[in-house]
Amino acid sequence: MSQSTIIELVIFLIYMGFMLFIGFKFYNKDDNVEGYILGGRGLGSWVTAFSAQASDMSGWLLMGLPGAIYLGGMPQLWIGIGLFAGTCLNWKFVAQRLRVYTEEVKALTLSTFFSHRFKDPTKLTQIISAIIILFFFTIYSSSGMVASGKLFQTMFGIDYTIAVIIGAVVIVSYTFLGGFLAVCYTDLIQGILMVIAITVVPTIAIATQGGMDATFAAMEAQNLSLNLFGGGITAMTIISAAAWGLGYFGQPHILVRFMGIESVKEIPKAMRIAIIWCLLSLAGAVLVGLLAIPLFPGLSGGAEETVFILMIRKFFPPFIGGIFLAAIMAAIMSTIDSQLLVCSSALTEDLAQLFLKKELSEKQVVMLSRASVVGIAIIALIIALGNNATVMGLVSYAWSGFGAAFGPLVLFGLYSRKINWKSALAGMIVGAVTVVIWKSVGLGDTLYEIVPGFVLNVATILIVNLFTKPEPEVVAEFDEMVETIKART
Repeated sequence: MSQSTIIELVIFLIYMGFMLFIGFKFYNKDDNVEGYILGGRGLGSWVTAFSAQASDMSGWLLMGLPGAIYLGGMPQLWIGIGLFAGTCLNWKFVAQRLRVYTEEVKALTLSTFFSHRFKDPTKLTQIISAIIILFFFTIYSSSGMVASGKLFQTMFGIDYTIAVIIGAVVIVSYTFLGGFLAVCYTDLIQGILMVIAITVVPTIAIATQGGMDATFAAMEAQNLSLNLFGGGITAMTIISAAAWGLGYFGQPHILVRFMGIESVKEIPKAMRIAIIWCLLSLAGAVLVGLLAIPLFPGLSGGAEETVFILMIRKFFPPFIGGIFLAAIMAAIMSTIDSQLLVCSSALTEDLAQLFLKKELSEKQVVMLSRASVVGIAIIALIIALGNNATVMGLVSYAWSGFGAAFGPLVLFGLYSRKINWKSALAGMIVGAVTVVIWKSVGLGDTLYEIVPGFVLNVATILIVNLFTKPEPEVVAEFDEMVETIKART
């Protein structure tokens, strides 16, 4: 191992040790369920904003998206456009109402929100949504472990299997120890590191290369379009890419940040911070992908997702490069930890307590949540070790699953007085099943599966709602929520 590689490794070890320190710091601070799952609803605007965005923009921001731009050129920018639009709309129309409504109905998770919001006497909305969360988040978490394996393998020549296990152990450790607060405060640090790295690296690359001329020339030579509407792009391609924005309304690991903020009055400030962070990060990721085209020609088969790593090593000395490379691990960790925590909440708060015959104490529920973190991580690890899929491919599948299954329920739940539990349950099932079938039969290559899933979910809710009515208490509670929001803002 060379001296520069040793320096990078030392920086990595220091960084991971610091993340573990944060986990220990918050151990036993949240020994009640609301504290472990939502941090006692006490997050400030900065922590909420950075945590929401860092947990959103995972390893795919620094690896998957640059790789997609590298292979497809400017038309792939529609993914970034859709994501930015979705981020803005999610903060604007979901954050405040979800924060108020989940507190009003005493919901700690998205699944319990659905059940309490629609007054489902069967608890099927809670049970099935929890199962959907476990299914898609296990896949989502495995994507992060694949990313960590590629990172360590590319950087240090470590065997892929060992690399994945190392990353998983660190992430599970601080999530197990500190719960929601540990996850959010590590996300704050990781979010800062991510946005610095993804903006500084392409800026230095442009300055060193003397501008974008070489990039444009290389794109023309490879027949990659410089035009958003070029390169044989079709309306279906644009819709598929931009439809990533629809996914935001149903992502549990992002929505839980809105639920955990201290006050709705903090949300406008958090929204501004988050939008600026998102804009800078997406722009940087796109530039990395474009600049890599002339710098590292001929990459494919998943290797295109390492261009950010290669760019850091090309333009920065080992000490600075090691810090920026740690940003990739930060991106991976900031999402997996959130997903593991949401999964453990689904298992304990939404499933275990419904089926266990005896009432569990607060400490027992927290310990069960911690055990669930380990169990889910092991399953995700097995998937990561046996899966040759790209980071982007795994993320896109899980993202579409949540967006199609939960997105319409969140929007209808926050803005409609008339939706009832039967229409919500039917829509959620149709949305999730559509994604799985659409992807399985290969139609995802023509149109991103989130589009038919989301549309059919909405259609199902509206049709079923024609023949069913909400309970009067559901309508009254909705009106009370609207008045509460007016009073608090």
